Amino acid sequence: MALTGSAFLALFHDIDPASWTEYMEWHTREHMPERLSIPGFTVGKRLINHALPRYRYGTVYGGETAEVFRSPAYLERLNNPTDWSNKVQPTFRNFLRVACERLVSSGVGDGGAMATVRLDFLDGAGEADVRAKAEQLSRTLLGVTGACCAHIGLARREISGVKTKETELRPKMSEKEFDAIVLVEGSGLPELIASAGDIEAAIADSGCGVGSPATIVYNLAYQLTAADMAAGETA
Repeated sequence: MALTGSAFLALFHDIDPASWTEYMEWHTREHMPERLSIPGFTVGKRLINHALPRYRYGTVYGGETAEVFRSPAYLERLNNPTDWSNKVQPTFRNFLRVACERLVSSGVGDGGAMATVRLDFLDGAGEADVRAKAEQLSRTLLGVTGACCAHIGLARREISGVKTKETELRPKMSEKEFDAIVLVEGSGLPELIASAGDIEAAIADSGCGVGSPATIVYNLAYQLTAADMAAGETA
């Protein structure tokens, strides 16, 4: 369960098809190592589903606290993009980035795929409903076929909504945000796709007060941890 810390940053986006290969190289060789060198970042997971017409790519960064995602060190990088970032960032499309408070995680290990379920509060419901039922929901999700870990978070849009130089590099976008999110790690893409209905049913039956699930299942394309970065520095 490498999604450590009390927060995570969830990103969804597309890339101009002509830049798919360069995006992958930039993200693996420069961008993710840069992010994981920032104090408070714990892990990065790049996600991909080649079959999707929208939100082909996803990334989840773990953070020690939600404040990591607007810390001076992070904002310094966002406001001083590298030459390679200046080239790649304008190729982003349909960009959605939301900081989240991690309420609970259950399970052990890391899955080879991840189901992401973006959720909205139901009428009359709110954060208190999610907090009250999150622990039980996470345990229920572990019983879904193919699941090995489950993470539940609440959106902290006031943290991730800060405008920076990197924001200016991406074409103007207005993606629908979410109130809560469920992440289920599992054995593989086909297994979690087959279980997507069971994941959504567990959420609906949980009493968490969230609905309108927007579910995407991804393969894990690359993972890097702060420990990996530290080990590289001392090697």
